[in-house]
Amino acid sequence: MGIGAVQRQSIVSLIWQIAFTLIGLLSTMYFSHTVGAGVLGAYFLFMAYLGIIGMVTDGGFGGAAIKRISEGEEQDAYFSAFFVLRSLFTIVVVIALIALRSYFVNFEKAGTFIWLLLALIISIFYGAVSSGVAGCGKMGIYTTCNFINNVSRILVQVAAVFLGFGIAGLAGGFVAGMLAAAIIELRFFDLRLVGFGWRHIKSLSTFSFWLFLTSSGGLVFSYADTVMIGYYRGDADVGVYRIALQFASVAAFTIQAILPTLLPRVSRWGKTGEIGLIEESFSRAFSYSMLLAIPILAGGILLGDKLLYFFFGAEFAKGYTALVIILIVQVVNVFYYFFITYLGALDRQKEAFKVTAVAATVNIMLNFILIPIVGIAGAAVATLVSMALNVVLARRVLAQIMRIQLERGSLLNFVKASIVMSLFIIGYRIVVPLTNVWLTLFPVFLGGIIYGILILKFDGKIYEELKGIMTQMNLKWP
Repeated sequence: MGIGAVQRQSIVSLIWQIAFTLIGLLSTMYFSHTVGAGVLGAYFLFMAYLGIIGMVTDGGFGGAAIKRISEGEEQDAYFSAFFVLRSLFTIVVVIALIALRSYFVNFEKAGTFIWLLLALIISIFYGAVSSGVAGCGKMGIYTTCNFINNVSRILVQVAAVFLGFGIAGLAGGFVAGMLAAAIIELRFFDLRLVGFGWRHIKSLSTFSFWLFLTSSGGLVFSYADTVMIGYYRGDADVGVYRIALQFASVAAFTIQAILPTLLPRVSRWGKTGEIGLIEESFSRAFSYSMLLAIPILAGGILLGDKLLYFFFGAEFAKGYTALVIILIVQVVNVFYYFFITYLGALDRQKEAFKVTAVAATVNIMLNFILIPIVGIAGAAVATLVSMALNVVLARRVLAQIMRIQLERGSLLNFVKASIVMSLFIIGYRIVVPLTNVWLTLFPVFLGGIIYGILILKFDGKIYEELKGIMTQMNLKWP
């Protein structure tokens, strides 16, 4: 296809992201109705602890390896150094967990401790292959295998839950998905194990140290609220909160497709001093990342209560307030992910860590204060406030390296189209009582169509870009 590499790989990533979100939504609806908020909450806590422990075993070397491999120099040596370091870290952590097994009472009762160990062991293989493919810039393959990982996981989980395995089946499905994706991704893996020296380890360590600290701050935003809700409010509230969080993540469709594709290229442009390309990629990619975030925020506010009720069940409807706040967080997250990703790609992990550390500290303090008082809505508020602080600080640092220019015309077009869409939904809710799932889904689909048509009408630049892509793919443009 005569399409630019970034556009082509972003399209592949977006297609897989849309497909996975639909499959994930259906499976989560099945799980919520079958096992309830309590079991789902226990699984989300398992994932939270796995994420925290996994950050320790990775030590930031995964991101460092992608960065160094993407620079195109001594790729095999950097990969080999990363693989050895990651393996050593994981082995030490697994041994420590086995020695401390008696402290993991809840995991033992649920039967998930063994799955925790297996997930860590398989992550050595999966992380090595995945990082190598991403570092070499094969983002189409990388995102496709991520999709395979997610779908394989869901298929195994659905079967396991159907057979009555509950949380153990959910945890086992997560491990199975990683293994399946790693085996397939290995076929497209070009790097090989070679001898490496201390300078390779030192180079990785220099970058990974700050990346590890920055990622640790990111984990605070990802999991601190989950762990604290579990401690103060119980597994059921964890289930409700995480479902609201997962539902709101639909707003991050585009950013999850674009940023992984851009990361290795921004890294290389930074290495070669092509700041102009970096600035241009930032402004255009940011606009596309807001393309869905703004209308989904509007639609979630207007229809979120009914969607939670019909999709997941009555016990999840109480998460509506948290959902609205989290949808606002998703818009703020677009700024955060762009600023932090570009800082990392431009070798400014130290600055990124300082920014994240301040915001993470505020997040923990607010969670401690708000969760016992107002429950899951308090956790959402804590995330919003700390994430907004993160954005302000990160922008200040990035602005010292490059010009940050937003395409205000496109952003204004997104807002105008969202307002028209919202007026339609409000009118629909006044006329039609939302008494079942189909009556609730109708304004979602029709509102999306209205929004899409208006964007093509309002924004000539997006219209021409999409037309050009479709034409080069030999597809008919209406």
